[in-house]
Parts: sequence; structure tokens; C-alpha cells
Amino acid sequence: MTGVIIAAGCLFLGLILQKIPGFQINTATGWVQAYLINIVLPALALLYIPEIKPSWGLLLPISSAWFTFLLSWILFGFLGKKFNWGKNTTGCLIIVSGLANTSFLGFPVIEGLYGKEGLPTALLIDQGGSFLIVSSLSILVGSLYGNHSESLAKVPLKILKFPPFGFLVGTLFMSILDLKTPELLIPILQLIGKTMPPMALLAIGLKFSVDMDSLASRFFWYGLGYRLILAPALVWLIYRNFLPQDSLNLKVTVLESGMAPMITGSIVAMQFGLQPKLATLLSGLGMPLSAGSLVIWYYLLG
Repeated sequence: MTGVIIAAGCLFLGLILQKIPGFQINTATGWVQAYLINIVLPALALLYIPEIKPSWGLLLPISSAWFTFLLSWILFGFLGKKFNWGKNTTGCLIIVSGLANTSFLGFPVIEGLYGKEGLPTALLIDQGGSFLIVSSLSILVGSLYGNHSESLAKVPLKILKFPPFGFLVGTLFMSILDLKTPELLIPILQLIGKTMPPMALLAIGLKFSVDMDSLASRFFWYGLGYRLILAPALVWLIYRNFLPQDSLNLKVTVLESGMAPMITGSIVAMQFGLQPKLATLLSGLGMPLSAGSLVIWYYLLG
């Protein structure tokens, strides 16, 4: 509970700082984003990825995060090109709407609804799905759709130079080879990892603004509609054919697919200049708005 209060305080701090005359919002946002991308994400990779034990039984829940992200890419990529939305808007919707907030929001929601029994599945979806995607595919999308879009030949180098991706690859090899992160580093990595929610919400607060034009934007509602309604609906329709319909695994998988957009996804979108205002609005306002949809999904799932 203390962590939630601190994180909420950082959100409000960001909102206050952006109102101070002369405050360098862009500089402060750049520092926070650099800290999250270059320090926090690599630390989380070292902390969690080596603990994942690869097995076929884990693939179904984990695959739901990959499925909804790839579907977001296909859907918004097609619509953006067909209706000429612009690369920045299309890329923002692909990344932010394609990633669910499976940890900061997902863990407490799953634990509150299903107890600690639901947390292992939630952790797998987050670490094997959302976290791997934000450290890999989201960088690819950002490289292709961002302000400094590169030719396809240059994209691999840009991805390799992105710090979280290097740590992701290294920790995946650690997981496959059953190599553990040195115990000496664990307390430091845990401490750094705990700064993710407050610093991410600080970055959101520094850029967050709500006005009638933003709320009336069809892109905002397209993004939330996909994340809160379409994505969990498709996961439920498909995955109930492979998981027992009354199983905890299916319920957690569907609910995690219906969480609000991932804050870290918004940070990556902002890092690549993909509609920062839309990105912050989707993840920031998406959290309170998702409360209603999650309640509905909870009762539909029984």
C-alpha cells in the first residue's frame, strides 16, 4: 500500500511541476525516461528473466501477451495505413494499446480477486510476455514509426544499441543455461526495480494533460477500446479452447489481457516521439477507466 501511495504522489508531483513557470519539463522528462530505459529495465531483466524456467506448459498464458501485441500491430498498422493516420499516431497505438499493465496494475488486481494463487500466472504473463515485448518488439515498432525512423537495414543496429534489449538477450541466455543472477546483486536490483512505478508515473505526470479535445479524440477511444474490450474478448474466445473454462489460469490470462495500457509502453513511445500526449493519456487515464471493464470481465468469467 505504501508503494501505491508513493507512486500516486509522484504522479501528482509531475502534474504540479509542469505548472511551475520556467520549469524545464522536457529536460526533466528526458532524465526520467533515460533512467527508466537505461537503468530500471535492465535491472528488472537481471532480476526476473533468469528465474523463468522455459517449458511448454508456460507458453499458453505467456503467449496471450504476444498475441494481443501482434494483433495490435496488425490492426492499427492496417487502419493507420488505410486511413492515413500518420506514422507517429499509428506507432503510438500499436505500442501503448498493444501492451497491458500486467504488473503495477495487474498484480494487485489479480491478488485482490483471486488471492496469491493467481500471482504465478500473472507473473509469467508479465515477465515472459509484457516485459519481453517492451524490451524487444516495442523497440522495433518505435524504430519503424518514430520521429527518426530508420530504413529497415538500420533498424537491427538501433535495436541492438537499445540498452534493455542487450540485457534481455543476455538474461534469456541465463534462463536457458540455468545461470542465476549473483546473490550480491539481488538487493540492489530489487531496490532499483521498486523505483519503476513512482518514476514511470512521474514521467506520465510531467506530460499528462486532459482537455475536451483529447477526450473526444477517436484515437484515444480506439486505443482503450482495443485494450479494455477487444483484446480480452479475443483472448477469452480463443484461449478457452485450450485451457479449462473454469480454470484460474484462463481467468487470470483474460483479466491480464484487459488491464489498462502499460506505463512502460508509454515511456517507450515517448522515447521515440510517438504522440507523447496520446501515450500518457492512454496509460494515465486508462487505469481509472479500466476499473469498470475489469469488474465486468470478472463477473463474466465467473
